[in-house]
Parts: sequence; C-alpha cells; structure tokens
Amino acid sequence: MTIDELYHLMLTTMGPQHWLEPGVPPAETPWEILWGGVLVQNTNWRNVDYALANLKTATQFEPQRLLALTSAELTAIVKPAGFYTRKVPTLQALAAWSGQYGFDLTQIRALPAAQIRRELKALKGIGDETADYFSMYVFDKPTIIVDTYLRRLFTWLGVQLPSAYVKAQALIADNWHYDFTSAREYHALIVEFGKQVKTTADFQQSFLADQQLHLQ
Repeated sequence: MTIDELYHLMLTTMGPQHWLEPGVPPAETPWEILWGGVLVQNTNWRNVDYALANLKTATQFEPQRLLALTSAELTAIVKPAGFYTRKVPTLQALAAWSGQYGFDLTQIRALPAAQIRRELKALKGIGDETADYFSMYVFDKPTIIVDTYLRRLFTWLGVQLPSAYVKAQALIADNWHYDFTSAREYHALIVEFGKQVKTTADFQQSFLADQQLHLQ
C-alpha cells in the first residue's frame, strides 16, 4: 500500500474531518490556533481551554492586546496551561513577529512557505512540528506534520521513520504527491485515528489491521 492509497482508504472509511477550519470549533480565529499551539505544549487540551478562555477575555485573541500586557499579567492569564515561564516568552515573540507584518495574517500568507517556516523556527519555543502546524493551519501552506500519531501509525504499518524530523518529513514527501487540501485532510485523519486507536491491540482490530505500507 502506498501513502496515497493509505490516505484514500482513511478518507473513505472515516470521512472528511473539516479539522480546525476558520469559524468551526474548536478554533474561533486563526489567532486562537496560534496561541493554542503554543499553550498545548507539554500539557493536555483541557488545561489549554482554561488558558484560552482567560486569554480571550483579556485580549479577544488580538496580538496587539497581548503585547500590551506585562509578562506578569500574561503569566497569570495563561497559568492554567502550565510551563508558563517558557510559554509566555513564546507567545510574546510570536505576537511581536506578526507585528513585523502589521499583524496582518493575509500579508504573512503571501510570503513563501520556506520563509514562513524559517522565521517561525527562529522564534524561541517553536520547533519543527509547531512551525509546520502553524504553516498549514494558519498560513495555508501544505506540509507534512510528523507528529506522534503519524509515527505510531507508520510503525504499525511496518515503516520505521528516521528519528530526525526533517529526514522523516522528506521521506514521506518523496513518496506522496500532495496539495493543500490532501495534506491538511491527511493530518486530520491521522490525528483522529490516533485518538481512537491508541494501542497495538486497538490497531489489530482496526480497518487498517491487514495493511502494509511501502516506501522507497
């Protein structure tokens, strides 16, 4: 089975996910996706919900209003998400970076994908996975997000990906011709599958149990 065949099998079996589209819960705005993507690191989404609710009350998710807060004020707001000594500087850096483009997401989306990813990666606290998550779900750039769900699924399907993020991403890209729609849907399908199928025993009972994935 190829990656393309895997994608179509999951799409046919699970149906379109419409995941994190603007205006569709759980994301009210692209800014909420950005703040949530920082706050969710090393914690669960329930804690993030509390922090986001506080942040919405204080700023309406607007980056200018976030930057107007002192570090102490922002820390108190996002404290439910934990690790605030790391996350507060990242939130501030992300907001300040967007300020270089007039806080205009449309202007940022017009930039080359490689530039957006490079500039995001340069911000403290934003790694490969988060940069790709933002690139696709906020800045509309197709990419492959090599997260825990993807690695676990590929392992079950008989493929051990390279440990280095970029190498794993390149291997998948070499074996799959994707566009924005399929890249976004594929990630959503893998995440939703991973939330339902958490163990090897679960996988053996799933619709993918008899499949084997083949890469070059």
